Amino acid sequence: MTDSALTYKIAFSSLRGINVATARRLLGVTGSPENFFRLHDNELAVSTGLDSTLTDGAYRRRLLDAASAETTFVNANRIATMFIDETGYPARLAECDDAPAMLYSVGDCNIDARHVVAVVGTRRATSYGLRFTTELVADLAEKLDGLLIVSGLAYGIDIAAHRAALDAGVPTAAVVAHSLNTIYPAEHRMTARKMVTNGGAIITEYRSDSTTHPGNFLARNRIVAGLSDCVVIVESDLRGGAMTTARLGAAYNREVMAVPGRTTDRYSRGCNRLINDQTARIITSADDLIAAMGWRARQPEGTQQTLTLELDSESTRVVGFIASNPGVTVNDICAGLAMPYSRLSALLFDLEMSDTVSALPGGRYEVVARI
Repeated sequence: MTDSALTYKIAFSSLRGINVATARRLLGVTGSPENFFRLHDNELAVSTGLDSTLTDGAYRRRLLDAASAETTFVNANRIATMFIDETGYPARLAECDDAPAMLYSVGDCNIDARHVVAVVGTRRATSYGLRFTTELVADLAEKLDGLLIVSGLAYGIDIAAHRAALDAGVPTAAVVAHSLNTIYPAEHRMTARKMVTNGGAIITEYRSDSTTHPGNFLARNRIVAGLSDCVVIVESDLRGGAMTTARLGAAYNREVMAVPGRTTDRYSRGCNRLINDQTARIITSADDLIAAMGWRARQPEGTQQTLTLELDSESTRVVGFIASNPGVTVNDICAGLAMPYSRLSALLFDLEMSDTVSALPGGRYEVVARI
């Protein structure tokens, strides 16, 4: 991508109130971020129906000036950008209308990993919560291929999840509530560095010139939930960021699971409430999560794995679509079959394991067996 193209995308994604849904609508009208900024004020207002404050030429020029400076920062610091109209934008997050139009990240991480689990909870974690987090992540790492652990780099459960993933040798990604020119809290810088150098990532929607507001911490929870197949709440009081993440996950049709606790324990009250109102399932182990998601666990060493698969109706639809469209991408399959990414990912894994389909470079698929 040229610097000019990146500048237009950064400026476009900086529009007040922009998100995935509005970005798609505006791009459908204007054709590209560059066209959005090149149209005259009146022409843009008429074609998009936007308020004059957003189509004002002076406002758009200020956005471009700020975006030009951000482009310099991004290039100087080897920051990756993910814009909504690019193939690198996270497929799961693209399903969420209120997701940001642009993400910034450091780290060579596969955000579209086969199994993505968010593990979040209170900053004031107890020994019970910390122990459960460590054991859950370790067990998931032992039983699942293609695992990515997502959290928010905060104190308590979040940082415990990241560190457990590092200890288990699986990548972990943090969604932060500030720009990438700092790390908060500062005590977690070393962990963040290890995450980036071990196949993980630090991800944000905020530019380097952004001011960190308290509301950013709640806003970033929609990204944590949207990136994931499953959201696990380990400990939470009745209010807090983890509760917000849980309800966002439910709204995005993600599987939400909560660790039960004693009714007298403050930081189990939120989890117990989520379970009681059926927002979340109970989770007591990695096996609960794997079963709830319908994922296939890795066979223990020393056992023979039989790679046979009787195709159900969903799998047959997927294979048929790929056969009719060789080299089709995951996003194309999701759109063509109106199938959620989380479900399609599980089906594709089974089909790959049975040598029915094969993954090609660029996230594309072809059928390799006759059905």
